[in-house]
Amino acid sequence: MWPNREETDRLLDGARNGEPGAVDKLLHEFRDPLRKVIGLRLDPAVARRVDASDIVQDVLVEANQRLVEYLKKPDMPFHLWLRHLAQDRIIDTHRRHRLAQRRSVDREQPIARPAWADESSVSLVAQLIDTERTPTSEAIRIELQRRLNAAIDQLSDDDREIVLMRHHEGLSNQEVARALDLTEAAASMRYLRALRRLRTVLVPDGQEPPDGV
Repeated sequence: MWPNREETDRLLDGARNGEPGAVDKLLHEFRDPLRKVIGLRLDPAVARRVDASDIVQDVLVEANQRLVEYLKKPDMPFHLWLRHLAQDRIIDTHRRHRLAQRRSVDREQPIARPAWADESSVSLVAQLIDTERTPTSEAIRIELQRRLNAAIDQLSDDDREIVLMRHHEGLSNQEVARALDLTEAAASMRYLRALRRLRTVLVPDGQEPPDGV
């Protein structure tokens, strides 16, 4: 889901060299990916009060302000740097709306947990259940989505995060390791462990799923 690395590097070079419009185009390319990253992780009760697009805008403003600093010392790929800024904003948003205003937020009607409703979700759950079967009907797709939502909700925060990073964001194991400050071996093991736990929830006791699912 992230922009092409070569194009990003070209725009970064343009920004470094003062090329007109390079910074605006660079940040624009990352608006939609950041919207997905934030939408995947925004607490449902908070999402009723804060639009993810507003957080995206805050991230992009901060990125623009700190871009010169990043360009002088790019310690990580640009998209991972933006993810780091976004994660900090998400934490700050949750802190303000879930702690400072806990009562008013928690009284509101909950909504479905964000995020996993897309084609990649259905692909993942179909892979975990049976790689030979692909959902074709809308009814099967809906059931797979319901089961995946429930399964992901039962994962620990760490397991849920690495599934989102690897599967929904399309980050490589190396990128995940970098973002989470893990060794590549540890990141790979955590991802495989999370997938095993997902499968355990989706197919309890090693049973085969019902016909059609």
